[in-house]
Amino acid sequence: MEEDILTSNSASKNESGGNPNMVIAGSILLAGIIIAGAIIFINKPQGETVAGKKGLAASGKAIDPVKDMNLLADDDPVLGSPDAKLTIVEFGDFQCPFCQRFFQTTEQQVIENYIKTGKAKLIYRDFPLSSIHAEAQKSAEASECADEQGKFWAYHDLLYNRQDKLSLNNYKKWATELSLDTNKFNNCLDSGKYATEVGKDLQSGQSFGVTGTPATFVNGRLVTGAIPYEDYPQGNEMMPGFKTIIEEELENIKK
Repeated sequence: MEEDILTSNSASKNESGGNPNMVIAGSILLAGIIIAGAIIFINKPQGETVAGKKGLAASGKAIDPVKDMNLLADDDPVLGSPDAKLTIVEFGDFQCPFCQRFFQTTEQQVIENYIKTGKAKLIYRDFPLSSIHAEAQKSAEASECADEQGKFWAYHDLLYNRQDKLSLNNYKKWATELSLDTNKFNNCLDSGKYATEVGKDLQSGQSFGVTGTPATFVNGRLVTGAIPYEDYPQGNEMMPGFKTIIEEELENIKK
């Protein structure tokens, strides 16, 4: 529609004796404004919130850092060396599009540069926004059932990469694809074995100040939204990307 309007306006000005060069210049300026706005929108950290809760806090800002890392981490799945000095705890929702975006972009760079190198470990906890995501709860339960058979991270990746296909039938189909004991998995999922566990993660997250997803704690420092890996512009200032936040916390560990 924007292209049609621009074409129509240009034709009208030409017919009334307007300067074609001014029309072209105006069109170029408008296109530049649209592109700039798109870049800002793409770089802006985004996430989804629990109904009735306040919006996401400023990304990268330390808001009442959590001191008890054992309580924060609980007994949830760990990716990386358990002995890594830096602990990253993510609260996520498998149906949240911003969590998917974070997983497919920033998190992959974090895994490559910090998890695989032994500098950090990643812990995943459930924060299903069931009021807006119909599959959030059951997909989280499915990941817990996969964890029971030692395949949490493979199943976790699959859920995010196939977010548009989340369904009860597919959860069971994907268990087969990952060579899980399907009878055990199906019984686990159908019985709601981990429904309470998922609910505890949600309540735990809220107690730590989590209001939406993705929400990530870097050594207790709450980082909200799907922020980029590198530093990014927000308004007239540069905000710290995930890389900068991790490096700052690694320096704090040395002190």
